Amino acid sequence: MKSFVALAAGVLFALAFVGVGAAGHSNSTGLVGEAGPGFTVEVKNNGKDLKTIRHGTYKIKIEDKSAIHNFHLKGPGLSKKTSVAFKGNTSWRITLRKGTYTYQCDVHAATGMKGTFKVT
Repeated sequence: MKSFVALAAGVLFALAFVGVGAAGHSNSTGLVGEAGPGFTVEVKNNGKDLKTIRHGTYKIKIEDKSAIHNFHLKGPGLSKKTSVAFKGNTSWRITLRKGTYTYQCDVHAATGMKGTFKVT
């Protein structure tokens, strides 16, 4: 009986561990938009530069690391941005439609502080 209880406890622990891992993965898209602290702006998905993503609704974490930059994401039906004075982290829930999206620092976009990705 003791070995059955130990086995059952082990199975329940394993299932709980797998459940937490799966839930954490499915609830997090891994999208991060970053501006600064230098003259860089980027969007990453799970740590890699975002080039293409499927259309849908996502959560994106914005890391605005400088009070001389902002982070602006715009594309079909979307235009969200932080203020230039804002420095910190925030999260947005965004709906990406098919098309091309631009992310940029509005103040420094003309000097190349911008990028794009495609939504399929």
